[in-house]
Amino acid sequence: MTFCIAIKVEEGLVGIADTRVTSGVECITAKKVTVFEHDRHSLFLMTSGLRSARDKALTYFNEVLEEQDQSFDKLYKAVTAFGAQVRRVMAEDKEALAESGLNFNLFTLIGGQLENDLEHKLFLIYPQGNWVEVGKGTPYYTIGESSYGKSLLDRALTYQASMRTALKIGFLAFEATRRAATDVYYPIDIVLYKNNSFHMVQHHYQREDLSEIGDWWQERIVQSIEELPSHWLDQALSGLDRPSGGDSE
Repeated sequence: MTFCIAIKVEEGLVGIADTRVTSGVECITAKKVTVFEHDRHSLFLMTSGLRSARDKALTYFNEVLEEQDQSFDKLYKAVTAFGAQVRRVMAEDKEALAESGLNFNLFTLIGGQLENDLEHKLFLIYPQGNWVEVGKGTPYYTIGESSYGKSLLDRALTYQASMRTALKIGFLAFEATRRAATDVYYPIDIVLYKNNSFHMVQHHYQREDLSEIGDWWQERIVQSIEELPSHWLDQALSGLDRPSGGDSE
């Protein structure tokens, strides 16, 4: 499976992706984040789903960029072009995949800013090639294993959060997913984009790089449970101390 999250806050964009790829009984490591950047064109792309479909769609998209990149002055135009390549791959491979018992399940996150965008943008592209743009109300998308970190994201993340805070929350969502899903694991790739900078910053982390943070969070969870207000428990547990009434006749 996969864990990829992209967050849009007022200050910029934060993306986090694991690198575990499962094929049958084998697990390999492969990047799920691709960055395209030159002049005032800056975007990142991350995917979940069949690796073969991802690689083929990305190859086609690279060709489109080589031929038409200068005509993409806004990010939605590049997103639409990638969606067209997803539909192209689906048309070519869906039938053969279905005969092998596989679904065409390529989901894609694209974030960034092109020269005529007034601000940074973030989009989710579905396997059918259509797309939606992130809004301020729920300023993130997760693809792959999306359920384990959702509670934390919905409780803590807002559009007004700083990129620093968004990165913390995104990492903790990954930690929740890593602990619950055996097919999501380190290394992780992080990509950061500050609004109007036209420059992506990338980082790569191994488990040992961030183990201290994960352990700290685990300890705080256990400690918070112990510190949870418990006056309401007195009534709930009061019956446990009552003596048995014995057998009735």
